[in-house]
Amino acid sequence: MSHSLYIDETPTEVKNAKGLHLITQSTGNGQKTQIFLEELKASYGTQFTTTMINIRTNEQKKEWFLRLNPNGRIPVLVDNSQSPPFPVMETSAQLLYLLKVADHDDRFGFKDELERSQALQWLLFWHGSGAPQQSQVNYFSVFAQEKVPHAIERFHNETLRVWGVLEIHLSGKYTGEPRDYLAGSGKGKYSIADIGTWPYVNGYRFSGFTDEEMKSFPHLMEWRERIAERPAVQKGIGSAYQLK
Repeated sequence: MSHSLYIDETPTEVKNAKGLHLITQSTGNGQKTQIFLEELKASYGTQFTTTMINIRTNEQKKEWFLRLNPNGRIPVLVDNSQSPPFPVMETSAQLLYLLKVADHDDRFGFKDELERSQALQWLLFWHGSGAPQQSQVNYFSVFAQEKVPHAIERFHNETLRVWGVLEIHLSGKYTGEPRDYLAGSGKGKYSIADIGTWPYVNGYRFSGFTDEEMKSFPHLMEWRERIAERPAVQKGIGSAYQLK
């Protein structure tokens, strides 16, 4: 496997990487793993390297990339400390992998099984119910050459609905106790559930949503600002991850 993972066309910096290596672009998906790696670096000194690619040139559809992720989507994480190197696709799987191999004190996870389950529920809620809807908004509103009003309206409204679910949870509407974070007892604890959700919510303007619309989600917006203040989050979406 180690000989078939990399080919002549694989970028040298990917083939020669040591330890954790992330191939990414700073999209909503890319930022999830970028942020978590920066959090781990700030918390534990975790070392990693990155390769930035431009998905608009379909670099992620080339054979060298497909050998790492047959789905042809960024980001892809490669753990070169394993023999042979171990690639991880899908952002939620990457967050869970990093939680296992790098977050030894569960600073971004939970030791309690029920809290761990809650974090997994909200991580997968966004992965399966939130990101696909907002991604379709991005496609039909921003990237599609032909604008299809029905599609734009459908995915726009469904994204608002999903944000409403997060608002219900964070507001404590049915529990009587507002939360600061998505998972954990009491007001919760910052975890991979938040990291896996925040980049998309943070990018609401790019998706064509207005500040006026976001007034319907006051607790969600407070959560957005709370996480945005973290230095590792700022680094994870910062200049180091911009295409040159």
